[in-house]
Amino acid sequence: MGSYIHENAFSGQAAIVTGGAGGMGRAIALAFAATGASVVVADIDSSGGSETVRLIRQAGGTAEFAATDVSKSADVATMVTRCTSLYGRIDCAVNAAAIEFEDTDILGCSEADFDRMISVNLKSVFLCMKSEIAAMLETGNGGAIVNIASTNSFRPQPHQTAYTASKHGVLGLTKAVAIDFASRGIRVNAIAPGSIDTPMLRNAMERRGRNEKDVISRLSLIGRFGVPEEIARAALWLCSEDSSFTIGHTLAVDGGYLAR
Repeated sequence: MGSYIHENAFSGQAAIVTGGAGGMGRAIALAFAATGASVVVADIDSSGGSETVRLIRQAGGTAEFAATDVSKSADVATMVTRCTSLYGRIDCAVNAAAIEFEDTDILGCSEADFDRMISVNLKSVFLCMKSEIAAMLETGNGGAIVNIASTNSFRPQPHQTAYTASKHGVLGLTKAVAIDFASRGIRVNAIAPGSIDTPMLRNAMERRGRNEKDVISRLSLIGRFGVPEEIARAALWLCSEDSSFTIGHTLAVDGGYLAR
């Protein structure tokens, strides 16, 4: 699949991508690098994150890995400092790190599991935006931030209490921060991916005993899963000047699921 974002669209810019060790995060990091950005790939998974950096460099791009637990403020601050130290700026950030491991309703959801889900999926977005925006303001170039939400932010799936709460919260954070910083040159938006073919989706299907055909028929209008590159193209558009009047918006990339 091609892209209308030209190959030098982000030349001279620097981007941070959390959750960059695989899935959508890896695709987003690769896409930024392919269009000229210098990228900090952040993840708790050092092996996967380093592989993403290797793939970027192999393709002629510029990237560094930052081992980051996005639920810890010190790690997040170090991640952002790494970007500004390496590249002298931060122009774009995509906060894509997330987990999903539920297979029960609220009665079976432990307090520890709820806290973990909120910490990684929601608190991390708060921490990342806090550090990213501070750095963007300091460098004075403005910037664009994209938070990865979910179709669960609008239409919950069964047995996903904590995940739904975390992703619903991402929408609130996105809108609130967008309102506060639009006048200062920083645009904040979100993407709500649908059924994207990633290890997280495949693991969830296996955990719940779901087969691919049934999941596709329920969650997609076009007879297939999405691919991570489709989320990457949406993220690049939201970070580009082509979306300069798009602020506080959540873009569904979901094969038509929410239209039903």
